[in-house]
Amino acid sequence: MSMMLYRLVRMIETRSQELAASLLDKVQNSRFTQNYRQNVPPEELKERVYEIYRHLGEWLIGKDKLHLEQRYLEIGSRRATQQVPVSEVIWVIILTKGNLWDFIRKESVLERPSEMLGEMEMLQLLEQFFDRAIYYAAVGYELAEQPLRDSTTTSKK
Repeated sequence: MSMMLYRLVRMIETRSQELAASLLDKVQNSRFTQNYRQNVPPEELKERVYEIYRHLGEWLIGKDKLHLEQRYLEIGSRRATQQVPVSEVIWVIILTKGNLWDFIRKESVLERPSEMLGEMEMLQLLEQFFDRAIYYAAVGYELAEQPLRDSTTTSKK
């Protein structure tokens, strides 16, 4: 892992509270998150996002895919039980990624061309992380919805 990547991850983890607060503000003001705002307590969202930013290094550098999968299956399932549409769940993950990219753009000062490679490596890892997060959240959502669909179909027979 490059030194630049390590520094960026450390900076994100150190400032995770600030990032979580910034994301909460974006969710509160997005026209695409009405059900999210109504059905997910702000502190719950802030805590989940803080946890993601706080442990980002473990997921990016340690490549802890199993933990990432479990975490997002759980998030997707929870949002389904809170009756948040899957489109809003995905939108909040996209906002989480955008919030992080805005932060990296503002905070990273590239001093040498080699540092640019570190930042590109970081952005590629982040892209993979958030793609997987979206996928596993959607799977968790579908799994949580399945018993509801099954009970509806059997009750109609």
